Amino acid sequence: MKRIISNKNILVLFAILFSNFSLSAQMVYKTPSGAKYHRAECRMVKNVSEKLSVAEAAKQGLTACKICNPVNLPVVGSAKATQGQAPIDPKSEAPDAQTDATKRYYADEALKAKMANTKKLSDINAADFDAVFYPGGHGPMWDLYQDENSLKLIQNFWSAGKPVGAVCHAPSALLNAKDEAGEYLVKGKKVTGFTNTEEEAVKLTDVVPYLLEDELKARGGEYSKGADWGSYVVTDGMLITGQNPASSEEAAKVILKLLSS
Repeated sequence: MKRIISNKNILVLFAILFSNFSLSAQMVYKTPSGAKYHRAECRMVKNVSEKLSVAEAAKQGLTACKICNPVNLPVVGSAKATQGQAPIDPKSEAPDAQTDATKRYYADEALKAKMANTKKLSDINAADFDAVFYPGGHGPMWDLYQDENSLKLIQNFWSAGKPVGAVCHAPSALLNAKDEAGEYLVKGKKVTGFTNTEEEAVKLTDVVPYLLEDELKARGGEYSKGADWGSYVVTDGMLITGQNPASSEEAAKVILKLLSS
């Protein structure tokens, strides 16, 4: 696979560490074993013994549920943090998940350094970048879809005629974004995203707070999809969406093509 190279400035946004809402006031559920805690919106919670704040969970040294905190970072300074190391889903580091692209990443010390020193979302100015790209993971379903700074950035990129890209679950970040007329950004536009059947296949239908395919349709998006797990990318003007992880490279190439035209 050839390396994708561009002299353009592309802003890549990650969920969890970019979330600006305060988790100190959010409630979490403690399981009887005390081995882990769950965010209130996590549907995996069963046999709840008590409800407590994230801050209190931190004091008790409870381990975060990996559905809500995929990288299992320390409670204080993980989801509440707004800069620093970008999270990586542990499943992406599994031996059978490695590709030429991931191997190239692990060998690229300069790129890893950038990933370890991300900026606060609130400090980002759309005028400093040529495009924005949301790479996916389940995180955006909980935080970026309602993050005011993220929504403002998307709207600023869109109104400036700059490419807005999202892959897999990342189109969740687009759900509440609006266009200049105040309509949902995805309304009337061709879009795709993680399918209901793919969510079912990974057995997370009852874990995620909503099904992305359904929500894109509910907001007026002209949703379409390809075969499960195959690369499928949809472009509508400057809006680029990819269905699943396999669509990442194709989506990136589409964005670079738009930037070079």
